[in-house]
Amino acid sequence: MGNFLSKLNVFLLIIIVAASCKSVNENYKTDSQMPETLHQSMQELTEVIVHDIFSPPQASRIYAYPSIAAYEAVRWQDDTYQSLDGQLNGLKNIPRPDTGSEYCYPLASVTAFLKVGRTLIFSEQKMLVADSIIKAKYEAVNMPQSVYDRSIAYGDAVADHILAWAKADNYNQSRSFSKYSVTEEDEMWKPTPPGYMDGIEPHWREIRPFVIDSAQQFTPPMPTPFDLTEGSDFYKEIIEVYEVKKNLDQDQTEIASFWDCNPYVLNVTGHVMHASKKITPGGHWMGISAIAARKDSADFVKSAYTYALTSIALADGFISCWDEKYRSNLVRPETLINEHIDRDWVPLLQTPPFPEYTSGHSVISTAAAEALTSIYGSNFSFDDDVEVPYGLPQRSFSSFVAASEEAAISRLYGGIHYRPAIDNGVVQGRKLGKYIVGNLNFKKS
Repeated sequence: MGNFLSKLNVFLLIIIVAASCKSVNENYKTDSQMPETLHQSMQELTEVIVHDIFSPPQASRIYAYPSIAAYEAVRWQDDTYQSLDGQLNGLKNIPRPDTGSEYCYPLASVTAFLKVGRTLIFSEQKMLVADSIIKAKYEAVNMPQSVYDRSIAYGDAVADHILAWAKADNYNQSRSFSKYSVTEEDEMWKPTPPGYMDGIEPHWREIRPFVIDSAQQFTPPMPTPFDLTEGSDFYKEIIEVYEVKKNLDQDQTEIASFWDCNPYVLNVTGHVMHASKKITPGGHWMGISAIAARKDSADFVKSAYTYALTSIALADGFISCWDEKYRSNLVRPETLINEHIDRDWVPLLQTPPFPEYTSGHSVISTAAAEALTSIYGSNFSFDDDVEVPYGLPQRSFSSFVAASEEAAISRLYGGIHYRPAIDNGVVQGRKLGKYIVGNLNFKKS
């Protein structure tokens, strides 16, 4: 029933797009309902990402390409915005609309977003309903048929161009690369309970980044030297994780749970194991982007700009972070605590299946916060209800940075990161986020 209602919402929102374009030169720039078509399309994409259980790095890629397509198709509506053509690595010669012809750019934008999105996911059928409605012959509104057809065609052209660009980012090739090889050294990452899953995306550093010049551009300092001697700096870090878990208060527990964002949690009861699906960390920040745009009453172009910049920061953040994860290849706290301190100790959150350093939440949350702050300001307060559909209450934040700081420290409360992974991850994400904001020009000078 929920899936049907979601598709029905898309249908109604697409009708709003088309209806709002019926007087192309007057209404579609100011209609307050227009951005909702984009927000709902993003929500549809998030639901499919959750359903298909994409890993956090994979999800960041899936968010970025449709968001860029949506922006490029609609930025013509406001001549203060400019193309990312030539600004993103390898992106050139994006199709342009015909001079002198009328378009409904929001319709073109949603068309481009959905076409790119459904191509990058597995459950294509779950997005085809919205797509087919967009392309169906226009009968219910007064938009000129020629404008409707031209807008759909332009959205398709932009989508095809973005998909061709995406195809060259080394993702498809990386599907056949070797799996992570487990070694016996104490300091090296090993699969963790309960699923003992293989290391996720050990070659993600080889995916073409969007803005940064390489995965190594913002390499953090090395983690604390591995030393299990009692009283060493590294041993103190292990003990901190151990003690924090034992002394968690209610607020710390709620913070850890709110920012868990583990797309595949294995629940074990006796001999029975089942999985719970959740939103990814990037999906949470795309949800925050929607919250910000709605609170600001951002028009369609600004909303598309918000999604594009945030998703790019997230995508490059994962590339940068995963590069370090599989270079330092540091073992998780759970492994060492169980082997050397307390074999019955269990972290509050399920340890995700990849190396410890740096913290992905710290890197990507800080990068996303930099992106959103550059658009909406440093004192933009908001109520975050992104996790409500997953059974968690909303939390309120005074700024995007405050939210990112909570996301970062949540990993210590959850028992899955040592403190340097968090602190150095924040610095890594801040540098990367500022670089992306400083090197992408969405607005004309």
